[in-house]
Amino acid sequence: MLEQLMLCLEKLPAYLGGHMLLSAAALAVGLAISLPVGIYASQRPRLAEVVLGIAGIIQTVPSLALLALMVPLLGGMIGFVPAFIALTLYSILPALSNTITGIRGVDPALAEAARGLGMNDRQKLFRVELPLAAPVIISGIRTATVLVVGTATLVTPVGGTSLGNYIFQGLDTGNQVGVVFGCVVTALLAVAMDQLIRLLESSAQQRKPNRAWAALGGLMLLVLGSLYEPMAVALTPQNGQRAVVGNLQFTEQHILGEVLAERIRDAGIPVKVRRGLAENVQFQALCDGSVDVCVEYTGNIWAREMKERGFLERDEMFKKISQWLHDRHGVECLGKLGFENAYALAVPEALAQQMGLTKIGDLKEHAPTWEIAGDSQLFDPRPEWVAVKDKYKLEFKKERTLNPALMYDIVGQKDVQVIAAYTSDGRIRAKNLRLLQDPEKAFPPYDAILLLSRRAAARPELVESLKPLLGAIDLEKMQQANLRVDVEHQPAERAARELAGKLKAAPK
Repeated sequence: MLEQLMLCLEKLPAYLGGHMLLSAAALAVGLAISLPVGIYASQRPRLAEVVLGIAGIIQTVPSLALLALMVPLLGGMIGFVPAFIALTLYSILPALSNTITGIRGVDPALAEAARGLGMNDRQKLFRVELPLAAPVIISGIRTATVLVVGTATLVTPVGGTSLGNYIFQGLDTGNQVGVVFGCVVTALLAVAMDQLIRLLESSAQQRKPNRAWAALGGLMLLVLGSLYEPMAVALTPQNGQRAVVGNLQFTEQHILGEVLAERIRDAGIPVKVRRGLAENVQFQALCDGSVDVCVEYTGNIWAREMKERGFLERDEMFKKISQWLHDRHGVECLGKLGFENAYALAVPEALAQQMGLTKIGDLKEHAPTWEIAGDSQLFDPRPEWVAVKDKYKLEFKKERTLNPALMYDIVGQKDVQVIAAYTSDGRIRAKNLRLLQDPEKAFPPYDAILLLSRRAAARPELVESLKPLLGAIDLEKMQQANLRVDVEHQPAERAARELAGKLKAAPK
Protein backbone atom coordinates (compact mmCIF):
# COMPACT_ATOMS: atom_id res chain seq x y z
CA MET A 1 0.00 0.00 0.00
CA LEU A 2 2.84 2.39 0.86
CA GLU A 3 4.46 1.77 -2.54
CA GLN A 4 1.16 2.46 -4.30
CA LEU A 5 0.71 5.68 -2.32
CA MET A 6 4.23 6.84 -3.18
CA LEU A 7 3.54 6.18 -6.87
CA CYS A 8 0.35 8.22 -6.59
CA LEU A 9 2.27 11.12 -5.06
CA GLU A 10 4.94 10.82 -7.76
CA LYS A 11 2.33 11.20 -10.50
CA LEU A 12 0.38 13.96 -8.73
CA PRO A 13 2.07 17.00 -10.34
CA ALA A 14 1.44 15.71 -13.87
CA TYR A 15 -2.11 14.49 -13.25
CA LEU A 16 -3.16 17.52 -11.19
CA GLY A 17 -1.58 19.85 -13.74
CA GLY A 18 -3.38 18.16 -16.62
CA HIS A 19 -6.65 18.24 -14.70
CA MET A 20 -6.31 21.93 -13.85
CA LEU A 21 -5.26 22.85 -17.38
CA LEU A 22 -8.33 21.18 -18.84
CA SER A 23 -10.70 22.53 -16.20
CA ALA A 24 -9.40 26.11 -16.24
CA ALA A 25 -9.28 26.30 -20.03
CA ALA A 26 -12.78 24.83 -20.43
CA LEU A 27 -14.22 27.14 -17.77
CA ALA A 28 -12.54 30.21 -19.24
CA VAL A 29 -13.85 29.56 -22.74
CA GLY A 30 -17.23 28.39 -21.45
CA LEU A 31 -17.67 31.61 -19.48
CA ALA A 32 -16.47 33.68 -22.42
CA ILE A 33 -19.34 32.13 -24.40
CA SER A 34 -22.10 31.85 -21.80
CA LEU A 35 -21.82 35.26 -20.13
CA PRO A 36 -22.09 37.44 -23.29
CA VAL A 37 -24.77 35.15 -24.77
CA GLY A 38 -26.66 35.21 -21.46
CA ILE A 39 -26.50 39.00 -21.25
CA TYR A 40 -27.69 39.38 -24.85
CA ALA A 41 -30.45 36.75 -24.51
CA SER A 42 -31.73 38.12 -21.19
CA GLN A 43 -33.39 40.99 -23.08
CA ARG A 44 -34.82 38.67 -25.75
CA PRO A 45 -37.14 36.01 -24.29
CA ARG A 46 -37.49 33.91 -27.45
CA LEU A 47 -33.75 33.78 -28.02
CA ALA A 48 -33.25 32.90 -24.34
CA GLU A 49 -35.53 29.87 -24.69
CA VAL A 50 -33.63 28.69 -27.77
CA VAL A 51 -30.12 28.99 -26.30
CA LEU A 52 -31.17 27.45 -22.99
CA GLY A 53 -32.81 24.58 -24.88
CA ILE A 54 -29.66 23.91 -26.89
CA ALA A 55 -27.44 24.07 -23.79
CA GLY A 56 -29.88 21.82 -21.95
CA ILE A 57 -29.77 19.20 -24.71
CA ILE A 58 -25.96 19.15 -24.56
CA GLN A 59 -26.13 18.76 -20.79
CA THR A 60 -28.38 15.69 -21.10
CA VAL A 61 -25.83 13.79 -23.22
CA PRO A 62 -23.89 11.43 -20.91
CA SER A 63 -20.43 12.86 -20.35
CA LEU A 64 -18.55 9.72 -21.45
CA ALA A 65 -20.65 9.55 -24.62
CA LEU A 66 -19.96 13.20 -25.41
CA LEU A 67 -16.24 12.69 -24.88
CA ALA A 68 -16.24 9.59 -27.10
CA LEU A 69 -18.17 11.43 -29.82
CA MET A 70 -15.52 14.16 -29.94
CA VAL A 71 -12.86 11.74 -31.19
CA PRO A 72 -14.49 10.75 -34.54
CA LEU A 73 -15.88 14.26 -34.98
CA LEU A 74 -12.33 15.61 -34.76
CA GLY A 75 -10.94 13.07 -37.19
CA GLY A 76 -9.54 10.67 -34.60
CA MET A 77 -7.78 13.33 -32.53
CA ILE A 78 -7.21 12.34 -28.90
CA GLY A 79 -5.86 14.02 -25.79
CA PHE A 80 -6.42 17.62 -24.78
CA VAL A 81 -8.55 18.91 -27.66
CA PRO A 82 -11.57 16.52 -27.57
CA ALA A 83 -11.58 16.65 -23.75
CA PHE A 84 -11.39 20.46 -23.78
CA ILE A 85 -14.26 20.85 -26.24
CA ALA A 86 -16.51 18.43 -24.35
CA LEU A 87 -15.81 20.10 -20.99
CA THR A 88 -16.39 23.54 -22.50
CA LEU A 89 -19.82 22.45 -23.73
CA TYR A 90 -20.65 21.08 -20.28
CA SER A 91 -19.65 24.32 -18.58
CA ILE A 92 -22.03 26.55 -20.56
CA LEU A 93 -25.50 25.77 -19.17
CA PRO A 94 -25.08 26.70 -15.47
CA ALA A 95 -23.46 30.09 -16.14
CA LEU A 96 -25.77 30.83 -19.09
CA SER A 97 -28.91 29.98 -17.13
CA ASN A 98 -27.90 31.99 -14.07
CA THR A 99 -26.87 34.99 -16.15
CA ILE A 100 -30.27 35.13 -17.80
CA THR A 101 -32.08 34.49 -14.52
CA GLY A 102 -30.00 37.02 -12.60
CA ILE A 103 -30.51 39.89 -15.04
CA ARG A 104 -34.20 39.12 -15.46
CA GLY A 105 -34.54 39.10 -11.69
CA VAL A 106 -33.44 42.72 -11.27
CA ASP A 107 -36.32 44.86 -10.01
CA PRO A 108 -37.85 46.64 -13.06
CA ALA A 109 -38.32 49.76 -10.92
CA LEU A 110 -34.55 50.03 -10.51
CA ALA A 111 -34.07 49.71 -14.25
CA GLU A 112 -36.61 52.44 -14.84
CA ALA A 113 -34.93 54.62 -12.23
CA ALA A 114 -31.65 54.20 -14.09
CA ARG A 115 -33.32 55.37 -17.29
CA GLY A 116 -34.79 58.31 -15.38
CA LEU A 117 -31.26 59.31 -14.41
CA GLY A 118 -30.36 59.45 -18.09
CA MET A 119 -28.47 56.17 -18.43
CA ASN A 120 -28.42 54.48 -21.81
CA ASP A 121 -28.85 50.71 -22.20
CA ARG A 122 -25.12 50.01 -21.87
CA GLN A 123 -24.76 52.12 -18.73
CA LYS A 124 -27.89 50.58 -17.22
CA LEU A 125 -26.51 47.08 -17.85
CA PHE A 126 -23.05 47.65 -16.39
CA ARG A 127 -23.94 50.04 -13.56
CA VAL A 128 -27.23 48.57 -12.35
CA GLU A 129 -28.26 45.18 -13.74
CA LEU A 130 -24.96 43.29 -13.73
CA PRO A 131 -23.90 44.44 -10.22
CA LEU A 132 -27.29 43.44 -8.84
CA ALA A 133 -27.28 40.12 -10.74
CA ALA A 134 -23.64 39.34 -9.84
CA PRO A 135 -24.41 37.01 -6.87
CA VAL A 136 -26.74 34.87 -9.01
CA ILE A 137 -24.26 34.81 -11.92
CA ILE A 138 -21.37 33.85 -9.66
CA SER A 139 -23.51 31.09 -8.18
CA GLY A 140 -23.85 29.69 -11.70
CA ILE A 141 -20.09 29.91 -12.14
CA ARG A 142 -19.67 27.91 -8.92
CA THR A 143 -21.95 25.21 -10.27
CA ALA A 144 -20.10 25.14 -13.59
CA THR A 145 -16.75 24.89 -11.79
CA VAL A 146 -17.71 21.90 -9.66
CA LEU A 147 -19.31 20.22 -12.68
CA VAL A 148 -16.25 20.68 -14.90
CA VAL A 149 -13.74 19.63 -12.22
CA GLY A 150 -15.75 16.46 -11.58
CA THR A 151 -16.36 15.65 -15.25
CA ALA A 152 -12.67 16.13 -16.07
CA THR A 153 -11.98 12.83 -14.32
CA LEU A 154 -13.67 11.07 -17.25
CA VAL A 155 -11.28 12.20 -19.99
CA THR A 156 -8.84 9.28 -19.59
CA PRO A 157 -10.48 6.99 -22.22
CA VAL A 158 -9.99 9.68 -24.89
CA GLY A 159 -6.34 10.24 -23.99
CA GLY A 160 -6.71 13.22 -21.67
CA THR A 161 -4.50 13.62 -18.63
CA SER A 162 -6.34 14.25 -15.39
CA LEU A 163 -6.86 13.00 -11.86
CA GLY A 164 -9.18 10.47 -13.49
CA ASN A 165 -6.06 8.55 -14.56
CA TYR A 166 -5.74 7.41 -10.95
CA ILE A 167 -9.36 6.26 -10.89
CA PHE A 168 -9.48 4.47 -14.26
CA GLN A 169 -6.13 2.73 -13.81
CA GLY A 170 -7.07 1.82 -10.26
CA LEU A 171 -10.34 0.26 -11.41
CA ASP A 172 -8.56 -1.55 -14.25
CA THR A 173 -5.90 -3.08 -11.99
CA GLY A 174 -7.77 -3.37 -8.68
CA ASN A 175 -5.62 -0.63 -7.10
CA GLN A 176 -8.02 0.76 -4.49
CA VAL A 177 -5.36 3.15 -3.19
CA GLY A 178 -5.23 4.83 -6.59
CA VAL A 179 -9.02 5.03 -6.84
CA VAL A 180 -9.40 6.59 -3.38
CA PHE A 181 -6.44 8.92 -3.92
CA GLY A 182 -7.87 10.19 -7.22
CA CYS A 183 -11.32 10.72 -5.71
CA VAL A 184 -10.00 12.54 -2.65
CA VAL A 185 -7.72 14.89 -4.58
CA THR A 186 -10.48 15.65 -7.10
CA ALA A 187 -12.91 16.41 -4.27
CA LEU A 188 -10.38 18.66 -2.52
CA LEU A 189 -9.71 20.54 -5.76
CA ALA A 190 -13.43 21.04 -6.41
CA VAL A 191 -14.04 22.22 -2.84
CA ALA A 192 -11.08 24.62 -2.94
CA MET A 193 -12.20 26.21 -6.20
CA ASP A 194 -15.83 26.32 -5.08
CA GLN A 195 -14.97 28.07 -1.81
CA LEU A 196 -12.77 30.65 -3.51
CA ILE A 197 -15.58 31.45 -5.94
CA ARG A 198 -18.02 31.51 -3.01
CA LEU A 199 -15.79 34.22 -1.53
CA LEU A 200 -16.28 36.15 -4.77
CA GLU A 201 -20.03 35.64 -4.46
CA SER A 202 -20.17 36.96 -0.90
CA SER A 203 -17.98 39.93 -1.79
CA ALA A 204 -20.43 40.80 -4.58
CA GLN A 205 -23.36 40.56 -2.17
CA GLN A 206 -21.66 42.62 0.54
CA ARG A 207 -19.86 45.05 -1.79
CA LYS A 208 -16.41 44.24 -0.40
CA PRO A 209 -13.86 44.60 -3.24
CA ASN A 210 -10.87 43.65 -1.06
CA ARG A 211 -12.41 40.23 -0.41
CA ALA A 212 -13.00 39.82 -4.15
CA TRP A 213 -9.34 40.58 -4.91
CA ALA A 214 -8.26 38.07 -2.24
CA ALA A 215 -10.47 35.40 -3.82
CA LEU A 216 -9.11 36.14 -7.30
CA GLY A 217 -5.57 35.98 -5.97
CA GLY A 218 -6.27 32.62 -4.35
CA LEU A 219 -7.70 31.26 -7.58
CA MET A 220 -4.68 32.45 -9.56
CA LEU A 221 -2.28 30.85 -7.07
CA LEU A 222 -4.20 27.56 -7.19
CA VAL A 223 -4.32 27.50 -10.98
CA LEU A 224 -0.72 28.58 -11.58
CA GLY A 225 0.60 26.28 -8.85
CA SER A 226 -1.18 23.31 -10.38
CA LEU A 227 0.07 24.20 -13.85
CA TYR A 228 3.72 24.32 -12.81
CA GLU A 229 4.45 20.76 -13.95
CA PRO A 230 2.77 20.99 -17.42
CA MET A 231 4.45 24.35 -18.06
CA ALA A 232 7.84 23.00 -16.99
CA VAL A 233 7.44 19.98 -19.30
CA ALA A 234 6.32 22.18 -22.19
CA LEU A 235 9.33 24.48 -21.77
CA THR A 236 11.86 21.64 -21.43
CA PRO A 237 13.64 21.01 -24.75
CA GLN A 238 13.14 17.49 -26.10
CA ASN A 239 16.10 15.55 -27.47
CA GLY A 240 14.43 14.15 -30.54
CA GLN A 241 10.84 13.52 -31.60
CA ARG A 242 8.66 12.04 -28.86
CA ALA A 243 7.02 8.65 -29.30
CA VAL A 244 3.50 8.11 -27.95
CA VAL A 245 2.59 4.72 -26.49
CA GLY A 246 -1.06 3.76 -26.05
CA ASN A 247 -2.60 1.15 -23.81
CA LEU A 248 -6.13 -0.10 -23.19
CA GLN A 249 -8.27 -0.36 -20.07
CA PHE A 250 -7.09 -3.56 -18.39
CA THR A 251 -4.15 -4.80 -16.36
CA GLU A 252 -2.20 -6.52 -19.11
CA GLN A 253 -2.30 -3.43 -21.28
CA HIS A 254 -1.07 -1.17 -18.47
CA ILE A 255 1.87 -3.52 -17.92
CA LEU A 256 2.74 -3.82 -21.61
CA GLY A 257 2.44 -0.06 -22.08
CA GLU A 258 5.09 0.49 -19.43
CA VAL A 259 7.32 -2.21 -20.96
CA LEU A 260 7.11 -0.55 -24.37
CA ALA A 261 7.84 2.85 -22.84
CA GLU A 262 10.93 1.51 -21.04
CA ARG A 263 12.31 -0.04 -24.24
CA ILE A 264 11.83 3.23 -26.10
CA ARG A 265 13.40 5.32 -23.32
CA ASP A 266 16.40 2.98 -23.23
CA ALA A 267 16.94 3.87 -26.88
CA GLY A 268 17.15 7.55 -25.92
CA ILE A 269 13.77 8.49 -27.40
CA PRO A 270 11.41 10.73 -25.37
CA VAL A 271 8.13 8.90 -24.71
CA LYS A 272 4.63 9.68 -23.49
CA VAL A 273 2.16 7.00 -22.39
CA ARG A 274 -1.57 7.47 -23.09
CA ARG A 275 -3.03 5.24 -20.41
CA GLY A 276 -6.44 3.57 -20.33
CA LEU A 277 -7.68 4.43 -23.83
CA ALA A 278 -10.95 3.04 -25.10
CA GLU A 279 -10.37 0.41 -27.80
CA ASN A 280 -11.96 2.29 -30.69
CA VAL A 281 -10.21 5.50 -29.59
CA GLN A 282 -6.79 3.85 -29.53
CA PHE A 283 -7.22 2.31 -32.95
CA GLN A 284 -8.35 5.61 -34.51
CA ALA A 285 -5.44 7.38 -32.84
CA LEU A 286 -3.01 4.78 -34.17
CA CYS A 287 -4.33 5.21 -37.69
CA ASP A 288 -4.02 9.01 -37.66
CA GLY A 289 -0.68 9.04 -35.83
CA SER A 290 -1.82 10.42 -32.45
CA VAL A 291 -0.55 7.13 -30.99
CA ASP A 292 2.70 5.68 -32.34
CA VAL A 293 2.95 2.27 -30.68
CA CYS A 294 0.49 -0.11 -29.03
CA VAL A 295 -0.23 -3.78 -28.43
CA GLU A 296 -3.37 -5.23 -29.99
CA TYR A 297 -4.79 -8.72 -30.45
CA THR A 298 -5.48 -10.46 -33.75
CA GLY A 299 -9.00 -11.51 -32.76
CA ASN A 300 -9.89 -7.91 -31.88
CA ILE A 301 -8.71 -6.52 -35.20
CA TRP A 302 -10.38 -9.35 -37.12
CA ALA A 303 -13.80 -9.03 -35.53
CA ARG A 304 -13.98 -5.39 -34.40
CA GLU A 305 -12.19 -3.53 -37.18
CA MET A 306 -12.31 -5.84 -40.19
CA LYS A 307 -15.88 -7.01 -39.39
CA GLU A 308 -14.99 -10.55 -40.43
CA ARG A 309 -17.31 -13.36 -39.33
CA GLY A 310 -15.47 -16.55 -40.22
CA PHE A 311 -12.07 -17.46 -38.75
CA LEU A 312 -8.86 -18.65 -40.40
CA GLU A 313 -5.86 -20.62 -39.21
CA ARG A 314 -3.55 -18.63 -36.92
CA ASP A 315 -0.73 -17.86 -39.39
CA GLU A 316 -3.05 -17.14 -42.30
CA MET A 317 -5.17 -14.87 -40.13
CA PHE A 318 -2.09 -12.99 -38.92
CA LYS A 319 -0.89 -12.40 -42.48
CA LYS A 320 -4.28 -11.18 -43.66
CA ILE A 321 -4.59 -8.80 -40.69
CA SER A 322 -1.09 -7.41 -41.25
CA GLN A 323 -1.81 -6.81 -44.93
CA TRP A 324 -5.18 -5.17 -44.18
CA LEU A 325 -3.68 -2.84 -41.58
CA HIS A 326 -0.96 -1.75 -43.99
CA ASP A 327 -3.17 -1.32 -47.05
CA ARG A 328 -6.19 0.28 -45.38
CA HIS A 329 -4.62 2.40 -42.61
CA GLY A 330 -0.88 2.55 -43.17
CA VAL A 331 -0.36 0.76 -39.83
CA GLU A 332 2.60 -1.60 -39.62
CA CYS A 333 2.41 -4.86 -37.70
CA LEU A 334 5.93 -5.40 -36.37
CA GLY A 335 5.16 -8.95 -35.25
CA LYS A 336 3.85 -11.16 -32.43
CA LEU A 337 4.98 -10.75 -28.84
CA GLY A 338 4.79 -14.49 -28.23
CA PHE A 339 1.61 -15.09 -26.24
CA GLU A 340 -2.12 -15.20 -26.82
CA ASN A 341 -4.84 -13.55 -24.73
CA ALA A 342 -7.95 -15.29 -26.01
CA TYR A 343 -11.42 -15.88 -24.65
CA ALA A 344 -11.94 -19.24 -22.95
CA LEU A 345 -14.85 -20.58 -20.93
CA ALA A 346 -13.78 -21.30 -17.36
CA VAL A 347 -15.40 -23.05 -14.38
CA PRO A 348 -14.17 -23.66 -10.81
CA GLU A 349 -11.96 -26.76 -10.66
CA ALA A 350 -14.17 -28.34 -7.98
CA LEU A 351 -17.27 -27.92 -10.13
CA ALA A 352 -15.43 -29.25 -13.19
CA GLN A 353 -14.42 -32.41 -11.33
CA GLN A 354 -17.89 -32.86 -9.85
CA MET A 355 -19.64 -32.52 -13.23
CA GLY A 356 -16.93 -34.06 -15.38
CA LEU A 357 -16.36 -30.90 -17.42
CA THR A 358 -13.35 -30.87 -19.75
CA LYS A 359 -14.71 -29.42 -23.02
CA ILE A 360 -17.10 -26.59 -23.86
CA GLY A 361 -19.53 -29.16 -25.26
CA ASP A 362 -19.86 -30.67 -21.78
CA LEU A 363 -21.80 -27.55 -20.75
CA LYS A 364 -24.71 -28.30 -23.08
CA GLU A 365 -26.87 -30.18 -20.56
CA HIS A 366 -26.15 -27.67 -17.75
CA ALA A 367 -26.44 -24.41 -19.68
CA PRO A 368 -30.26 -24.03 -19.44
CA THR A 369 -30.01 -23.81 -15.64
CA TRP A 370 -26.62 -22.06 -15.35
CA GLU A 371 -25.55 -18.44 -15.77
CA ILE A 372 -22.46 -17.22 -17.58
CA ALA A 373 -20.61 -13.93 -17.04
CA GLY A 374 -18.36 -12.10 -19.47
CA ASP A 375 -17.33 -8.67 -20.60
CA SER A 376 -19.65 -6.34 -22.50
CA GLN A 377 -17.92 -6.93 -25.83
CA LEU A 378 -18.38 -10.70 -25.94
CA PHE A 379 -22.13 -10.61 -25.46
CA ASP A 380 -22.53 -7.69 -27.90
CA PRO A 381 -22.49 -10.27 -29.52
CA ARG A 382 -19.10 -10.82 -31.08
CA PRO A 383 -18.89 -13.38 -33.91
CA GLU A 384 -17.05 -15.87 -31.73
CA TRP A 385 -19.84 -15.93 -29.15
CA VAL A 386 -22.35 -16.64 -31.89
CA ALA A 387 -20.03 -19.40 -33.13
CA VAL A 388 -19.65 -20.91 -29.64
CA LYS A 389 -23.40 -21.09 -29.12
CA ASP A 390 -24.01 -22.48 -32.61
CA LYS A 391 -21.24 -25.08 -32.63
CA TYR A 392 -21.86 -26.36 -29.11
CA LYS A 393 -25.64 -25.80 -29.03
CA LEU A 394 -25.44 -23.73 -25.84
CA GLU A 395 -28.26 -21.60 -24.46
CA PHE A 396 -27.50 -20.35 -20.97
CA LYS A 397 -30.18 -19.35 -18.49
CA LYS A 398 -28.69 -15.86 -18.36
CA GLU A 399 -25.73 -13.98 -19.84
CA ARG A 400 -24.40 -11.48 -17.30
CA THR A 401 -22.25 -8.57 -18.42
CA LEU A 402 -19.69 -7.81 -15.71
CA ASN A 403 -16.47 -5.93 -15.18
CA PRO A 404 -13.68 -8.51 -15.67
CA ALA A 405 -12.30 -7.68 -12.23
CA LEU A 406 -15.58 -8.82 -10.67
CA MET A 407 -16.41 -11.96 -12.59
CA TYR A 408 -13.39 -13.92 -11.31
CA ASP A 409 -14.55 -13.32 -7.74
CA ILE A 410 -18.15 -14.42 -8.15
CA VAL A 411 -17.84 -17.52 -10.35
CA GLY A 412 -18.96 -20.55 -8.38
CA GLN A 413 -19.84 -18.46 -5.33
CA LYS A 414 -23.00 -16.65 -6.45
CA ASP A 415 -25.40 -17.36 -9.29
CA VAL A 416 -22.67 -17.58 -11.95
CA GLN A 417 -21.21 -21.00 -12.74
CA VAL A 418 -19.23 -20.17 -15.92
CA ILE A 419 -17.20 -17.14 -17.02
CA ALA A 420 -15.62 -16.08 -20.30
CA ALA A 421 -12.08 -15.72 -18.99
CA TYR A 422 -8.91 -14.45 -20.66
CA THR A 423 -6.21 -17.04 -21.21
CA SER A 424 -3.32 -14.82 -20.08
CA ASP A 425 -5.07 -13.72 -16.88
CA GLY A 426 -3.18 -14.61 -13.71
CA ARG A 427 -6.43 -15.00 -11.78
CA ILE A 428 -7.17 -18.28 -13.58
CA ARG A 429 -4.46 -19.97 -11.56
CA ALA A 430 -5.05 -17.95 -8.41
CA LYS A 431 -8.79 -18.76 -8.36
CA ASN A 432 -8.19 -22.43 -9.31
CA LEU A 433 -10.28 -22.31 -12.48
CA ARG A 434 -10.32 -24.87 -15.29
CA LEU A 435 -10.28 -23.65 -18.90
CA LEU A 436 -12.57 -25.82 -21.00
CA GLN A 437 -11.15 -27.16 -24.24
CA ASP A 438 -12.47 -25.78 -27.53
CA PRO A 439 -12.12 -28.69 -30.01
CA GLU A 440 -14.40 -26.99 -32.56
CA LYS A 441 -12.16 -23.88 -32.49
CA ALA A 442 -15.10 -21.56 -32.06
CA PHE A 443 -12.86 -18.95 -30.43
CA PRO A 444 -10.40 -17.35 -32.87
CA PRO A 445 -6.70 -16.73 -32.18
CA TYR A 446 -5.93 -13.66 -30.08
CA ASP A 447 -2.18 -13.32 -30.58
CA ALA A 448 -0.70 -10.19 -29.01
CA ILE A 449 0.80 -8.12 -31.83
CA LEU A 450 2.89 -4.96 -31.83
CA LEU A 451 1.48 -2.19 -34.04
CA LEU A 452 3.17 1.00 -35.23
CA SER A 453 1.70 4.06 -36.88
CA ARG A 454 2.94 5.05 -40.33
CA ARG A 455 5.10 7.78 -38.77
CA ALA A 456 6.59 5.46 -36.14
CA ALA A 457 7.35 2.73 -38.69
CA ALA A 458 9.46 5.26 -40.61
CA ARG A 459 11.75 5.78 -37.60
CA PRO A 460 14.45 3.05 -37.69
CA GLU A 461 15.72 3.78 -34.17
CA LEU A 462 12.22 3.34 -32.77
CA VAL A 463 11.61 0.12 -34.69
CA GLU A 464 14.94 -1.34 -33.59
CA SER A 465 14.22 -0.53 -29.94
CA LEU A 466 11.04 -2.64 -30.06
CA LYS A 467 12.21 -5.63 -32.11
CA PRO A 468 13.74 -7.48 -29.12
CA LEU A 469 10.22 -7.82 -27.68
CA LEU A 470 9.01 -9.94 -30.61
CA GLY A 471 8.53 -13.55 -29.54
CA ALA A 472 10.03 -12.75 -26.13
CA ILE A 473 6.91 -12.72 -23.92
CA ASP A 474 5.46 -16.18 -23.50
CA LEU A 475 2.16 -17.01 -21.80
CA GLU A 476 3.82 -17.92 -18.50
CA LYS A 477 5.61 -14.57 -18.23
CA MET A 478 2.47 -12.61 -19.05
CA GLN A 479 0.29 -14.59 -16.64
CA GLN A 480 2.81 -14.05 -13.85
CA ALA A 481 2.97 -10.29 -14.52
CA ASN A 482 -0.83 -10.05 -14.53
CA LEU A 483 -1.04 -12.08 -11.33
CA ARG A 484 1.36 -9.69 -9.59
CA VAL A 485 -1.11 -6.86 -10.17
CA ASP A 486 -4.54 -8.50 -10.04
CA VAL A 487 -3.93 -10.94 -7.20
CA GLU A 488 -0.94 -9.64 -5.24
CA HIS A 489 -2.05 -6.02 -5.74
CA GLN A 490 1.35 -4.77 -6.80
CA PRO A 491 1.56 -1.59 -8.89
CA ALA A 492 1.47 -2.18 -12.65
CA GLU A 493 4.74 -0.23 -12.91
CA ARG A 494 6.52 -2.75 -10.68
CA ALA A 495 5.14 -5.71 -12.62
CA ALA A 496 6.30 -4.04 -15.83
CA ARG A 497 9.82 -3.52 -14.45
CA GLU A 498 10.00 -7.17 -13.37
CA LEU A 499 8.78 -8.36 -16.78
CA ALA A 500 11.23 -6.08 -18.58
CA GLY A 501 14.02 -7.40 -16.34
CA LYS A 502 13.18 -10.99 -17.27
CA LEU A 503 13.26 -10.09 -20.95
CA LYS A 504 16.68 -8.47 -20.64
CA ALA A 505 18.01 -11.44 -18.67
CA ALA A 506 16.69 -14.00 -21.17
CA PRO A 507 19.29 -15.59 -23.46
CA LYS A 508 19.47 -14.09 -26.94
